[in-house]
Amino acid sequence: MTGRTLEAMNHLSLNTDPALPCAIPARVAAKLNRMAGKYAIAVLAVVLAGCGSLPMPDRAKLANPVVQMEGSQGTLSTARSARILERRETGSVETSIFTRHLKDMEGIAGSPLVTGNKVTLLLDGPVTYQSMYDAIQGAKDSINMETYNIEDDEVGRRFAEALIEKQKKGVQVNFIYDSVGSGNTPGAFFKSLADSGVNVLEFNPINPLLLRKKWEAGRDHRKLLVVDGKIAFLGGVNINSVYSSGSFRSQPRTRGTQPWRDTHLRVEGPVVAEFQQLFLATWQKQKGKQLNTESFFPKQESRGSALVRAIGSSPGEPYNAIYVTLLSAIDSAETYAYVTTAYFVPDERLLAALKGAARRDVDVRLLLPDKTDWNLVSHASHSYYDELLSSGVKIYERQEALLHAKTALIDGVWTTIGSTNLDWLSLAYNQEINAVILGQEFGAEMKAMLDKDIESSRRITLEQWRQRSIVMRLKELGARLLARLL
Repeated sequence: MTGRTLEAMNHLSLNTDPALPCAIPARVAAKLNRMAGKYAIAVLAVVLAGCGSLPMPDRAKLANPVVQMEGSQGTLSTARSARILERRETGSVETSIFTRHLKDMEGIAGSPLVTGNKVTLLLDGPVTYQSMYDAIQGAKDSINMETYNIEDDEVGRRFAEALIEKQKKGVQVNFIYDSVGSGNTPGAFFKSLADSGVNVLEFNPINPLLLRKKWEAGRDHRKLLVVDGKIAFLGGVNINSVYSSGSFRSQPRTRGTQPWRDTHLRVEGPVVAEFQQLFLATWQKQKGKQLNTESFFPKQESRGSALVRAIGSSPGEPYNAIYVTLLSAIDSAETYAYVTTAYFVPDERLLAALKGAARRDVDVRLLLPDKTDWNLVSHASHSYYDELLSSGVKIYERQEALLHAKTALIDGVWTTIGSTNLDWLSLAYNQEINAVILGQEFGAEMKAMLDKDIESSRRITLEQWRQRSIVMRLKELGARLLARLL
């Protein structure tokens, strides 16, 4: 049984907030009556069960905020921040990202917009692992690593050996893993790390006697590596051998295997301190041993020109900053919005944002997996296709690879990469981490990557979609009943 399945089963016992009411159009109700006959009431209950939205911040408390940045020397003046944004805006496509969106995020995102960074796009596991491995090999002071899943396989053992080697050479290694995500990994694997001196912390250990209490605190779905406080890695890539053959690689794959398509990010520069703070916050909340953090925050130097914001989310916070940021970016889109996610079970606000953008002639493209590692999520995702396609949203399903990436690109200038899926588990129950990158240069790299993904995808049309069987429709409606748990 996968960690994701365990998550959903245990959330069945949680006391979640009641769903907000949502309307079922008369034509939809009539259609469901024809489909389900005497079971129509039950079917409608299924649809209503999937309705509702996540909490939002009180924007009334933000009175005309101005965008203020940070850099290697600390907080920049309002005037200098404005000049940097003006340079970014000049020559870009028409967009509200640099005006309305950034002002919306000031005071809401919970972290500053930081200039002076270098960002490197990493495609799939092999490239990501090599870049991470090289950074670990070059570590001089500290390595802080946080992951949802690490397996006792060829990839996992290689990383464990590298961490142990650096620990023996005097580099302090601190390692967080999720109890469910790494539930199949034997205790001996982590014991070997601890025996070498690595500080190992299990996130919310599963205890049958305290199961409800531990699950209410959520899971740690983050994938974060910070080396010497100067280099950070984050994205969708876990540490296991399913990534051993990247989907963009030209060499033949082992017969019968399907590559995992994922996206990761390497960041250097002042914003790394923000990612370091997020790691430490998790360590402290989980009551890890006292750490010597003296070397965690070295003097930062400007490494490039990228504007980056580090955003973390955790259960129990008043609202999910990653979710609010994405909604604002989509609402600000004026030319196109490309969104990629492994698991798509949106709430009402996200659904409305995507449909609303398409209706104002924004080219909205949703890139989803053709197949996932959990069929129930696929059926739930499919239950939203008709209304999205009817609103003009374009849906693509990635072929010949299991899509696991979590990214978005808005108007060619706003990018996010991270661990956050667009489903209730990620947005309401899990710890997640994302980076937001502003700029045309990185946006062009993202666009090229996403265009290539789209070329390898099958476009779903409304006419074709409505030809699916009644059995499939009922499966979708049944899965939507569990939308808040997926």
